[in-house]
Amino acid sequence: MDSNSSLEKLSNKDPFQSVSTFSLKHRLIRVVWNIVWIIFASWTPKFMRPWRIVLLKVFGAKIGKNVDVRGSARVWYPSNLIMKDHSIIAESVICYNMNIITLHERTVVSQRVHLCAGDHDIRKAQLPLITKPIEIGPDAWVAAEAFVGPGSIVAEGCVVGARAVVFKKLEPWSIYAGNPAVRISSRQIK
Repeated sequence: MDSNSSLEKLSNKDPFQSVSTFSLKHRLIRVVWNIVWIIFASWTPKFMRPWRIVLLKVFGAKIGKNVDVRGSARVWYPSNLIMKDHSIIAESVICYNMNIITLHERTVVSQRVHLCAGDHDIRKAQLPLITKPIEIGPDAWVAAEAFVGPGSIVAEGCVVGARAVVFKKLEPWSIYAGNPAVRISSRQIK
């Protein structure tokens, strides 16, 4: 296929005529969720952590013990969030969980990280949604402003450096940095 025929396909596409990927019920739950979070949680100080956790659980999140989600964080769909014991989602994190996002024990997701479990198939004119789960292993740390893409696995003990971009499975107990993220060393706990 030459570039002219590809361009014709895209130019003939009507962006306002697409079928929704999610059911009406799903979309309504997200609307109610966003209203509830904005009114009852987004402004809350750190010590109101238990209240935010209750709201997430009411909307279907699976939450372990001593978990924290800061008020300025944004969780797209709580039912697709699993947080195991002692994990944290810090300030202004975007948890775009169109598919399951799992944070294992003692995981830290730092400020302004973007966890994105969805993408679009750019090879098709309608740009259909593709979702893949994300898993952040035990004792891992995703540092400030990193991006973790669909299908990524941040293995046990990994550190993803600030502003790194991850689109793959990372090796356990390793440190990654850059765009795309590359392994720069092993992580040894003393």
